[in-house]
Amino acid sequence: MSVAAGTIDRRAPAEASRAGERRRRFTLALAGFLGLLLVLAVAEIMIDGSAGRSALIPKAPSISKWLGAIGEPLGYRVFLIALLTFTGAYAALAVMARQLPSRFVIALIAALHLIVFIGPILLSTDVFSYIAYARMGVVHGINPYIHGPIAIKYDPVFPYQGQSWLKTATAYGPLYTLLSYPLAPLGVVGALWGFKLEALLASAATLVLTWRVAARRGLNPTPALLLVGANPLYIIYGLAGAHNDVIMTAFLMGAVALALSGRDSWSGASVIAGTLVKATSAAMLPFMIVGRRRVGTITGALAALLAGALVGYVAFGIHGLDIVAALNRDAAFVSSDSFPTELAHLIGKPGVYPVDHTFLKAALAVVLVYLLWRTWRGYDWIAASGWALLAIAVTASWLLAWYTLWALPLAVVVRDRRLLIATLAVQGLFIIHQAAPLIAPVQ
Repeated sequence: MSVAAGTIDRRAPAEASRAGERRRRFTLALAGFLGLLLVLAVAEIMIDGSAGRSALIPKAPSISKWLGAIGEPLGYRVFLIALLTFTGAYAALAVMARQLPSRFVIALIAALHLIVFIGPILLSTDVFSYIAYARMGVVHGINPYIHGPIAIKYDPVFPYQGQSWLKTATAYGPLYTLLSYPLAPLGVVGALWGFKLEALLASAATLVLTWRVAARRGLNPTPALLLVGANPLYIIYGLAGAHNDVIMTAFLMGAVALALSGRDSWSGASVIAGTLVKATSAAMLPFMIVGRRRVGTITGALAALLAGALVGYVAFGIHGLDIVAALNRDAAFVSSDSFPTELAHLIGKPGVYPVDHTFLKAALAVVLVYLLWRTWRGYDWIAASGWALLAIAVTASWLLAWYTLWALPLAVVVRDRRLLIATLAVQGLFIIHQAAPLIAPVQ
């Protein structure tokens, strides 16, 4: 029966409401399926990683053997399939992130963090270097800024060291070294759990601050939280390796949150605190100063720098303050995953030569100067900081997966979507490079 002219069809709103409810239920069902894929992918990696010796699992004390009772030693094929599955599900969730309930996203991220926390250390021996440097200072009275782990070759942690770093003194800031010292007396296993807990707590702090900053800037905090907390490189490489980059990003996001709340002195101090964990954090400070133009930022940074220098000198001598030397040393390293290395291969060069390092530094300097100029002209200093950190990672000849995380929390709290797209694109290229053996297996 047709509806008479001039009357209201009351069925239309009801039908629209039912259609909206169906779409909502479908979205939630699809999100639940994708979230399950994330959980299963990371669980597969952790279970198989606990099952026995694997090239993907560094030699380590057995802390999760019970978890591997139902798995098989982790192989490259299984790992890469799980990584790609995780990445695909993450990308799909990212597209629908605005429609997801915050409780679902929080529960998913909490589950991923818990699975990683109870599992083995993945893909890197860095955490054992952290333990070694701590034990050098606390147990053996050896300055970790002068000597490498080879100085404690009879210590229980020594068998777990990466062979490339045996003679390398620590490149980390004195604040991080001092934070690691209380874990040294716990033994290797106790310290390992301690560093895993530190990474877990730092990640929680980073995510809470990301949520708050996004909300304060008028952005939907749920997508911001998902894009950081469920990121494949964040979970599988950064958090699962207990890397101190997570602590660094917590200080950087703390600096942003403090600046937005008007506590400029504390925001400057937070950047310096991050720098005293890992020197890369210093990249944010000039953009904060130029963008905010507050005296408090400078005085807070100077006060924290002086306090850190004093503590570092008392604890470690002049070597504990020589961060620039450590940066120059690390900048000379070359990894197969770096963008300069891949670019060199594309143009027919076997690798990155010393002269290339000069060009890379010059290119980075040009980018940083341009970003500072843009910031002076009114560009968002938080976005400029993110671009700077991304540029540092892209121009580094020594690129590790967790370096691509530096810009991510900043990228999700700015309105310039290009930064987020570029950050995720860099991560995507890194993952594609990792997955290449699936397409063209190494003979």
